[in-house]
Amino acid sequence: MSHDVTPPTDSPFRSEPTARDQAPQFVLPLVVRIEKTAPPARTDALETAARAVLVMLGDERSVGDGEWAEVMRDWQDARIRKVVRRARGAEWRRAEGLPGITVTGKSAEVRVFPPVPLDGWPKDLARLQVSGTDLDDPEPPVSADLTAPVLWLNPDLDMSAGKAMAQAGHGAQLAWWELSDEERAAWRDAGFPLAVRAADPARWGELTTSGLPLVRDAGFTEIAPGSCTVVADHPALR
Repeated sequence: MSHDVTPPTDSPFRSEPTARDQAPQFVLPLVVRIEKTAPPARTDALETAARAVLVMLGDERSVGDGEWAEVMRDWQDARIRKVVRRARGAEWRRAEGLPGITVTGKSAEVRVFPPVPLDGWPKDLARLQVSGTDLDDPEPPVSADLTAPVLWLNPDLDMSAGKAMAQAGHGAQLAWWELSDEERAAWRDAGFPLAVRAADPARWGELTTSGLPLVRDAGFTEIAPGSCTVVADHPALR
């Protein structure tokens, strides 16, 4: 498969039909824990989701002869779809019982699962809601540390937390693809530090033409096809 971030005809996020559409389609499930009395902060949920995607990509089970390697390859050879669902209480406990990895942030818990066919979700995940992932930040996020990776969100798009979590995951994945093995290992060994922030509107245009990995959404949900959603600003790629 190609790891090119923005190839002219075969991007995993293009809205136009590509060769990737001919392959069997899979989706990477992400489940965020949202308890009624203690929902996570929005920015922490976005950052935790992005790290969850990276943890899955870097897990030994996802590469080589690992137990998830084949389905991970099949998923990455087709459209790169991610769907975020929410769970609480017994729903969350059932989700934790399925094969996957739970990643914890400051207030957020996100469990990522090996890719599943579009129409083949496990029952305990299929019954979870996609809607209702609207989250808030109790306090404005602090300025991002520019010596670490930053996933810049399009400041002009209004996305639900679930949609933004998936987009942050896309951006993290594009950065991962662009890194060398040594750079990937260093990021993984450091615990995948990263920040997710809305870009300054005055700088967004510059970011989208900087040559950094750029997510153009296929437009399956919420936003228009071809919308630029995330720029992945990893220090090694500047």
